[in-house]
Amino acid sequence: MEQTVCELFAGVGGFRLGLEKASSDWKTVWFSQWEPGKTKQWAHECYVAHWGDVDENTGVDIALVDKKDIPKHNLLVGGFPCQDYSVARPLPGAEGISGKKGVLWWQIRDTLQAHNAPFVLLENVDRLLKSPANQRGRDFGVMLACLASLNYSAEWRVVNAAEYGAAQRRRRTFIFAYKNNTKWGIYQGKNTVQEIFDSEGFFAKTFMINPVGDIDSCIIDYRNIHSVSEEFKFEFANAGYMHNGVVYTTKVVPVEENPVTLREVLEKDVDEKYYLGENLDKWQYLKGSKKILRTAKNGHQYTFSEGAIAFPDTLDTPSRTMLTSESSLNRSTHVIEDPQTKNLRLLTPVEAERLQGFEDDWTNTGMPEKFRYFCMGNALVVPMITRMGKTLDKIFKDE
Repeated sequence: MEQTVCELFAGVGGFRLGLEKASSDWKTVWFSQWEPGKTKQWAHECYVAHWGDVDENTGVDIALVDKKDIPKHNLLVGGFPCQDYSVARPLPGAEGISGKKGVLWWQIRDTLQAHNAPFVLLENVDRLLKSPANQRGRDFGVMLACLASLNYSAEWRVVNAAEYGAAQRRRRTFIFAYKNNTKWGIYQGKNTVQEIFDSEGFFAKTFMINPVGDIDSCIIDYRNIHSVSEEFKFEFANAGYMHNGVVYTTKVVPVEENPVTLREVLEKDVDEKYYLGENLDKWQYLKGSKKILRTAKNGHQYTFSEGAIAFPDTLDTPSRTMLTSESSLNRSTHVIEDPQTKNLRLLTPVEAERLQGFEDDWTNTGMPEKFRYFCMGNALVVPMITRMGKTLDKIFKDE
C-alpha cells in the first residue's frame, strides 16, 4: 500500500516531520493549515518554507475546501482542537448529522467520507475524553460513533511524552482508526480485547505498558449519532478500543523510559533579552499560591485558589507542558535559572523547539518571536509521531 498522507490542521508540520523521520516512504500529498482570525498565516508559511506548497487551498479555511478536491491518500492525520462536538439536529438520511458550525471534527468526518482513507491517526488534548463537564465522555463518544458509522474501528491512548523518553511532560490523546476490511483490521478482529491492549494493538506495539487489569465497556448507538450527542455519558480511561460501536476501556500504566531533562535542551551564551530584569515581584506573585475572593455573575461569592508552581523551574526533570502563551508574563511560562549566569531567564525559541523535538530554528522563517512560541505551544512532540510512524510503516508494508 502506498504510504500517502493527508495532514489536516498541520501547524508547522509535526506529523509530517515525525513520519518522515520514521521512514522515507511517507509521502504527504496534501495538507491544510489555517489560523482563524489571523491576517498573517505564519504557521502555513513555515510549513511551506520547509516543504513547498501543493495548491491554493492549503492555506484557507478547511470548511471552504471541497473534500473531493483533496488528493487520494491512505493515511489521514491531524491535531485538531477540543471543541463542543454536540450534534445540532437530526437531518434526513443515514448521513444526516450536522455539528455546530466551525467545529473541526466535522471537517475530518467529511474528509473520511469523501476518501475512505484506510488508516487515520489523530491527536487531541487529554481532556477530550472527559468533555463536556456536564456530560462527561459525550464529545469523544460522538467521534467514536462517527468512526463506527464509517466502518472504522479505533484505539486510543493518552501518552505522556516524558514517560517515553521526551523532554516534556506533555499529555495528549492519540486516536488510531482503521477500516475493518484492511488486513490490519481483519487481524485485530481475531484478537481478544486483552491481547489488543497488552501486545497486539497499535499502541501496545508502540508504547510499552504493564499488563492491564479490569476492562470496562459500553455500547455506542452509532446508527443514531444525534442520540449519542443528547444522551451518551461514559467514563473513558486513558486507553481504549472500539469495534462496531462496542467500547472497551482500561487504565494503563506505562513501562517508563529515561526522559531527557530540561537542562539537556538549554542553549549556552543566551542573549540578554531573555533575562527577566524587571517585574520579578509580578513573576513571584503569578507563580505563587493564592486565594482570591471572587463574585460570580449571579452574585455568589467564592474563593478561587491555586497552588504554587516551582520558581524557577527545575532543570533536572522534563519540563512542564508548554502552552501557546510561552514567553509572555504569565503563570504557565517557564522561568529557569541559567546554568552559566545563575540569573533568571525565559526559554529561547530554539529551546522551545527542542522541547517539542523539532530541529533548531525550525520556526525561524520570518515570523515574530512570539509566534514562534505560539507555534511550539500548539505543536506535537515529534519523537512520539516518529515512534507511531515506525509502527505504521510495518502495518502498511503488511497491507
